[in-house]
Amino acid sequence: MKNWKPFFDGKKITVMGLGLLGRGVGDVKFLAENGAQLTVTDLKSEADLESSIAELRRFSDIAYRFGRHDEEDFQGRDYILKAASVPLKSPYIDTARASGVPVKMSASLFAELSGIPMMGVTGTRGKSTVTHLLHAMLKEAGHDAILGGNVRGVSNLALLNKVTDDSVAVFELDSWQCQGFGEEKISPHIAVFTTLYPDHLNYYKNMDEYLEDKAQIFLHQNENDFLILGLPVANLIREKYGDRIRSKIIVADPGDYPSGWNIRIVGTHNLLNAVCAIEAARAFGVSDTYIKHALAEFPGVPGRLELLREVRGVKIYNDTTSTTPIATLAALHSLPGLRVVLIAGGADKGLDMSELVEALPAYVKKLIFLKGSGTERLIAANPQLFESVPVYDSLSDALTDAVHTSQAGDIILFSPGFSSSGMFKNQFDRGDQFKDFVEALPQ
Repeated sequence: MKNWKPFFDGKKITVMGLGLLGRGVGDVKFLAENGAQLTVTDLKSEADLESSIAELRRFSDIAYRFGRHDEEDFQGRDYILKAASVPLKSPYIDTARASGVPVKMSASLFAELSGIPMMGVTGTRGKSTVTHLLHAMLKEAGHDAILGGNVRGVSNLALLNKVTDDSVAVFELDSWQCQGFGEEKISPHIAVFTTLYPDHLNYYKNMDEYLEDKAQIFLHQNENDFLILGLPVANLIREKYGDRIRSKIIVADPGDYPSGWNIRIVGTHNLLNAVCAIEAARAFGVSDTYIKHALAEFPGVPGRLELLREVRGVKIYNDTTSTTPIATLAALHSLPGLRVVLIAGGADKGLDMSELVEALPAYVKKLIFLKGSGTERLIAANPQLFESVPVYDSLSDALTDAVHTSQAGDIILFSPGFSSSGMFKNQFDRGDQFKDFVEALPQ
């Protein structure tokens, strides 16, 4: 394995965005261990970031800037390492560019430095499941597969320590991480684009801007690369980017799911995810024998229609990563109608919720809301439908209501459909809390 200290030793790097998910902390640790001179800056307060800062206390020479950014931290540096959700149009990024300071992101920097083949997966929905499933298929076939990108707690830069000549990277890439690939004018060898729905419109001006960032996953491929397109986006991508696509296009159609192959993960939407992973694995040369076995054993990804336990004949699912109305709709489509006790609601992202509102009476036996700006807008969309729905400012209280009003054969589904902002640190904290409350329920 390569020694990275000669590359980073003495480099002046500003890390813009430490965060609480562990990825930023891991990147800072890696850089500090390899001799970089670091400034860490974040708009969150020191108190908000205490759990992340605690992991870095052994590095006494890191400079911190909390609650604000200062222009001086973006000048005279070797790099700016930008966190995913920081806008490229930030005035501080403009300051760095004007000063000739390169702006990097961890996933694309890993791709640039590692030099190993990369398989990247993006899409509004399905990218996590496809990434983890594809990783399982490669491992089953005996490949040294490195899992990274938009994965909870995984530092992409620290993954450089795992790279060997035989490694292949499998990265989940959100729109912001794809943005980083666009900055470097690189794309993965095999790119998978699962689905496209409105999302992050509190960040992007419109869907075209959102799609353009995601498209960076394939726009810099060449004729020897592969682009796997989920059937729902295939026509749109080919119409919009046809003359800019140089790679080999493969359309993943759920109708082509191999007859007789077992699949553990529930939901019709997971047939699309499975076929996306199958086609990507095949493009990399993995035989169907390994693909089939991995698919039959794959349990799913935590927080995505995850069956936590059964209490008094009631199954309880954690779908905390449902941050859009369309994601909650997909969860409802995956479960038996009119037996679902749904816990939903949260912070608004400015997305269309009309389709979800229309579907709720056909799928949901009882509806329970968590408070939030998205919940308020949902209720306002149809006050008559939601007039008797309880709204809780406590997830524990919402779960207690669901348990007390459910009967054997029912399903309690926690699928918020909105952002976690306000009540929780992030969607993972939201899911962790729900899981803890469920585990504490008496049998």
